[in-house]
Amino acid sequence: MLRVIGSLAIALCFAWTGCAQQRPEPPFTLTQIGTNVWAAIDNPKAATPASANAGFVIGDDGVVVIDTFFSEEAATQLLAEIQQRTKLPVKYVINTHYHIDHVAGNGVFAKTGAAILAQRNVRGWIHSENLRLLGDFLTPELKAQTDSIVAPTVDYEDATNLYLGSRAIQVRSFLGHTGGDSIVVVPDAKVVFLGDLFWRNMLPTLIDASTKPWVETLDAIAAMNEPGYTFVPGHGDPGSATDVAAFREYLTTLRALVADARAQGKTGDDALAQSIVPKLKEKFGQWEFAEPVAKSNVLETDAEMRGAKRIPMP
Repeated sequence: MLRVIGSLAIALCFAWTGCAQQRPEPPFTLTQIGTNVWAAIDNPKAATPASANAGFVIGDDGVVVIDTFFSEEAATQLLAEIQQRTKLPVKYVINTHYHIDHVAGNGVFAKTGAAILAQRNVRGWIHSENLRLLGDFLTPELKAQTDSIVAPTVDYEDATNLYLGSRAIQVRSFLGHTGGDSIVVVPDAKVVFLGDLFWRNMLPTLIDASTKPWVETLDAIAAMNEPGYTFVPGHGDPGSATDVAAFREYLTTLRALVADARAQGKTGDDALAQSIVPKLKEKFGQWEFAEPVAKSNVLETDAEMRGAKRIPMP
């Protein structure tokens, strides 16, 4: 299982949340979280889950989609759900980052004429870095799927604004999860889609992460929004500012525990994990907690602090 988390990272993170259960369930569930704003939440009970969250916003003259799941099949179902609610076209798709579970359905919307937007690094990483993450799991089928992902056709460095008639959509780039992450703010609905910069009540994957700037990003997000906002994570149910703060606490706790273990001279994968994972489980055991994920979080944070972690570079 650790090989799955370590090598495949986000794309197969659903392996420890129950994706293997074969039930006649939809790949995602829709939750309306604001006026004409929906969150599409991964359904781990499905035979083929969406594997990540997505969402969409209906404006005066079109629709914005945020992320497109791990498969074209799930993305096609999302498009059908949108078309049941409006005859307006999907004008834009925003990829919150490059990981395959958030972008594999881009082509479904590109075929309808939608422009695919993402932070500038995503276009360069969407094929090469996803292939790297798949590692030993790179079957011919997965390689073909990855090679066929439609890359963003519009990019930005730090920010961009979109308008659906009178409805404004603010897109802002922040550091943390991958080095090419974006959040999507819908001010009139008090909704923010945070992608994988926020995991609600579950341990994140840190394969590409830099946790120090990630904590700073969460502070900046907390400072930029008024009370009463709903935050849609990349994984897990929508939450509040309190939930985002709890996730920040996980990252700061993880960093503090790893720094303390290093100061005590603990080295080696097993020694670090054995000294830290039980403490994480004691404090965050009520979350979706998989010990292989916790162990990889410890080792990746240690590598980050040692300056030995490999992360994507622009």
